[in-house]
Amino acid sequence: MKKYRVGIIGATGMVGQRFILLLSEHPWFDVVLLAASPRSAGKPYYEAVGSKWCMEKPIPENVKNLVVYNATDDIEEISKQVDFVFCAVDMKKDEIRALEEEYARHECPVVSNNSAHRHTPDVPMVLPELNPEHIEIIPSQRKRLGTKRGFIAVKPNCSLQGYVPALFPLDEKFGVKDVLVCTYQAISGAGKTFDTWPEMIDNVIPFIGGEEEKSEKEPLKIWGHIEGDVIVDSNRPNFTAQCLRVPVSNGHMGAVFARFEKKPTKEEMLEVWKDYKGRPQILNLPSAPKQFLNYFEEDNRPQTKLDRDLEGGMAISIGRLREDTQFDYKFVCLSHNTLRGAAGGAVLLAELLCAEGYMD
Repeated sequence: MKKYRVGIIGATGMVGQRFILLLSEHPWFDVVLLAASPRSAGKPYYEAVGSKWCMEKPIPENVKNLVVYNATDDIEEISKQVDFVFCAVDMKKDEIRALEEEYARHECPVVSNNSAHRHTPDVPMVLPELNPEHIEIIPSQRKRLGTKRGFIAVKPNCSLQGYVPALFPLDEKFGVKDVLVCTYQAISGAGKTFDTWPEMIDNVIPFIGGEEEKSEKEPLKIWGHIEGDVIVDSNRPNFTAQCLRVPVSNGHMGAVFARFEKKPTKEEMLEVWKDYKGRPQILNLPSAPKQFLNYFEEDNRPQTKLDRDLEGGMAISIGRLREDTQFDYKFVCLSHNTLRGAAGGAVLLAELLCAEGYMD
């Protein structure tokens, strides 16, 4: 696989920082350019990010002194220097939509962590193990944008990264009908640490703006199909969600209740989870976990602190599968929200796009 020159747009934020760490030793991707807001532009990265650096490891030497570009004013120059960009900017949704389309129209593919284009009908929203075929909509998007190389692809919201992967493989055999999920979401999902958000210590907030709508609607696009020049959302399963912010640094937990068209046995569900492999595992992509879905037999697992970093934070952990009095089954699941749920999921999507020839 050839080396791709990569830019990170929104490089000073928490997800941008996570991109930098993940890509520092990536076998396919070289970070050659960083961009951020006008207040960061023109400064070396270490100075631009300053005390906002919140990762567990120091800033990699290969990006430390890169001079930061202006993400909005320098699009033409940025597009000339990279093969594609990762986008994780903090802007209003309409501004993000316009920004990402401008990069695409400059023939610079965009792999986005943002939510702005998740419901654009010809933009694939891909969780690579589940709906990789959705990238086949890209030629239709290019036709609309009038581009040859440029396009936008997005990853789904972090809140659904634990429970949707557990449900999706069960649907083909057993038909997932109704799902109730309660998510317990880490503070890093808000771009915060306990130092910057002390109010979260010893606290739970029973509301996260927009999360419940995303948790209920985005799975239907993942379950959807390409029809003509658009991706048509599925009208099933039925999802209802409640999302809580909890005093955890990283890792989103979900409590899931599911009803099926054809109720499986517990053993059948465990077998599906154990055997499931997606396109990233078949292609042996660099960021793909070897075992995508991992079931813990212990009653007290998975635990956020113990299990969020499983397979580099890219695997899904499941536990406590048992029959329910109202639904057919209930279980818990866990994913690392800034790895699988954010930057890592976008890197895996980019690897898939490269492997399938969309970045050439």
